[in-house]
Amino acid sequence: MRQKSSPGTDWTLGEEFETPDGVVRWGVLGSGDPVVLVHGTPYSSLLWRDIAPALARTRTVYVFDHLGFGQSDQREGQDLSLAAHARNLAGLLDHWELPRPSVVAHDIGGAVALRTLLLEQRGFRDLTLFDAVSGGAWERGLFRLFLEHRDVFERLPDYAHEALVASHLRHATHVGLRPGVLDMFLAPWRGSAGQAAFYRQYSQIRQSDTAAYEHLLGAMTLPVRLVWGREDRILPPQYAEWLHERVPHAELHWIEGAGHLLQEDAPGRLLAHLTADFPPA
Repeated sequence: MRQKSSPGTDWTLGEEFETPDGVVRWGVLGSGDPVVLVHGTPYSSLLWRDIAPALARTRTVYVFDHLGFGQSDQREGQDLSLAAHARNLAGLLDHWELPRPSVVAHDIGGAVALRTLLLEQRGFRDLTLFDAVSGGAWERGLFRLFLEHRDVFERLPDYAHEALVASHLRHATHVGLRPGVLDMFLAPWRGSAGQAAFYRQYSQIRQSDTAAYEHLLGAMTLPVRLVWGREDRILPPQYAEWLHERVPHAELHWIEGAGHLLQEDAPGRLLAHLTADFPPA
């Protein structure tokens, strides 16, 4: 395994993993039992900037940016489907020589983790999903418009595109973003290249890639924890209930007064769940 290099205060991911469609950048910090953090869209591993160092007090924490996101390569022609992200995660787990890490996943990271577990057949010690895409009918709202009208969104004037992305990011939080955070999340999607990258990745995220494993959810035997913001407007509480019905042994915890971005709305309460032991099997 490569020598560990921690993301610095500027959240620079210092390691690289080659895929057929470009470089995935990653970092690792801490020591102890391994845990892998999987982000969603339109975010990056920057979402873990408060969570990862806290977990690293007792765990070895792996973070990475999906291909097409954050500090990883962005270019035309990339396969940015959920299936491709899962193949990349499986490749990273092999590269890191992690046969059974804990996995924590948010937003589309949930679908990526589930595909990696159920279809790519990589082993996890346990799995925590929060405010996560998992299955059911989640192609809706603005996301549906992105899918149906990519060509229109790609032609938006830069100011209109930036306003739309900023509004979308604000919609994900219930309590509001701290000063400077919105600019950090916007940065990868600014300019002509960033605008193209934003709609490129959204246009490839499909419900069919979660339907492919839904019939396997009930057969999961590993410990599973579900954590959900009660005020999530991106994936409202019924999505947590849908998943809990299909993984009945999973714990389900609600976080009151928080939206889709628990990392921003309730980092302390989220961390309490991430550091709690799973009940013995």
